[in-house]
Amino acid sequence: MQIIVRASIMFLFLWAVMRIMGRKELAEISPFELVLLVVMGDLIQQGVTQQDNSLVGATAAVSTFVLWILLFSYLSFRSKRLGKLLQGQPVILVSQGEILSGMLRYERLTVDDVKDAAREQGIADIAQVPLGVLEPDGKFSFVRFDERRSHAAPEHRT
Repeated sequence: MQIIVRASIMFLFLWAVMRIMGRKELAEISPFELVLLVVMGDLIQQGVTQQDNSLVGATAAVSTFVLWILLFSYLSFRSKRLGKLLQGQPVILVSQGEILSGMLRYERLTVDDVKDAAREQGIADIAQVPLGVLEPDGKFSFVRFDERRSHAAPEHRT
């Protein structure tokens, strides 16, 4: 039972840390940060299972993490409000071809970060973007003016 309590505490702690880190940091992880994550995994294991190296202890810890993930997923599915809290929500960074500097500061991004992401999606000029969004998973989504027009309903001529 002690392992389940420790695993629950560690899961909630890790969830909070990931939310505090922000989207950009999670989407653009450096090699050094990857090594830190591996080290963190070992530290987490030691904190959760202590000296218990048994198969039962490992199974209990992993099962607890899985149950928390399923619970968060279910709660997010059942309640939009909880979904926004647990998973985050998209943030509009570009509106009508203009970068929203206030939102960049809030998300700790630079104009170059947004322009780089746009170029990766084949967009040379932000002025071509009526809507640019930072998704909850840290990825950028852009809609071009020409894409919106091509999806509009065709005109009926008589």
